[in-house]
Amino acid sequence: MKLEMPGRNALITGASLGLGLAVARHFVAAGANVALVARRAEPLEQARTQVAAAGAGKVVAISADVATASGVQQAFEQAEQALGSVDVLVNNAGTSQTGKFESITDEVCQGDLDLKLFAAIRLARLALPGMRSRRWGRIINVLNTAAKAPGAGMAPTAVSRAAGLALTKVLAGEGAADNVLVNALLVGRIESEQWVRRAEAAGKSLTAFYEEMGAGLPMGRVGTADEFAAMALMLASEQGSYINGTAINVDGGLCPVT
Repeated sequence: MKLEMPGRNALITGASLGLGLAVARHFVAAGANVALVARRAEPLEQARTQVAAAGAGKVVAISADVATASGVQQAFEQAEQALGSVDVLVNNAGTSQTGKFESITDEVCQGDLDLKLFAAIRLARLALPGMRSRRWGRIINVLNTAAKAPGAGMAPTAVSRAAGLALTKVLAGEGAADNVLVNALLVGRIESEQWVRRAEAAGKSLTAFYEEMGAGLPMGRVGTADEFAAMALMLASEQGSYINGTAINVDGGLCPVT
């Protein structure tokens, strides 16, 4: 089965590195046009060059901070202007903020919610009218498995991700009649920039770090960004036409909750 997105226009946040970058490459290789959104201009331009090499689709880079209402508005308007419409929205922006509950300040909690939850809310609000009028749309919320199975020391990220899961279900119910399908992908231990930073902080090679981390997982290894992106592509393609309101674990069997 060949997954294709011919002529579809996608907006992907957090698209300059890691999972967002991999999703963008897969979308363009499948025939889509893509707007890459991230804060930092230099890695964003590097990502644009890399994604453009994956296929013939149009690729635009938009530097914006989606943790703010003005940044969301800027990103969406520029994407629509460049591509003509937004058919697929991938809410991927976010980091993993964790720590002992008593040490987490209001500012940290609010910042986490602004980046992970309110960015998705605001972008969906902008994207839904056009998707409904065209009677075709896909929204993919990238969360993590803590949304289903939070553990000690995982606030605030588990809280914001659980809220993202609820948002997914609400939007899936409201968009279904107009063929706007909304799903979530829940990340487990997958190669990404956060692990690169943690390996550096621990003074370990990335290979050794991944091997140690993978040893405790059911499949004995961490996942790859391309494996994650393949699932995102399936949901964004016509082959995902009857999948709605789901939260799919992309974690190699790690999460105890299905």
